[in-house]
Amino acid sequence: MPQITVDHSADLDDRLDRAGLAGAVHQAAVDIVAARIPACKTRFRGVGATVVGDGPASLVHVEIALLAGRTEEAKTALAEAVLAALPGHIKGAAGVHLSVEVRDLDPTYRSAVAD
Repeated sequence: MPQITVDHSADLDDRLDRAGLAGAVHQAAVDIVAARIPACKTRFRGVGATVVGDGPASLVHVEIALLAGRTEEAKTALAEAVLAALPGHIKGAAGVHLSVEVRDLDPTYRSAVAD
């Protein structure tokens, strides 16, 4: 926890600073919702064609799933911090559609490290 997923349009493959963005999101989770760096897990998924409205567009959507118990204010603050950080990790970010969602994990969530 937290489980972080970054979906991005394929045209950003070479323009997205994955390590830098993951580090920024992890640090924001530590600072704002009391996560621990070793518990932060981020995966990046490039998706093919993306369309916004009636035409092709570049986009990045970050989903952060947390164990329940954080206030709505804390989740909103985390979303705003990550949204503000996103352009700094995309080369030529002008015009890229950005979004962030922070939600609670389902109570059945379990995690382990395999032996």
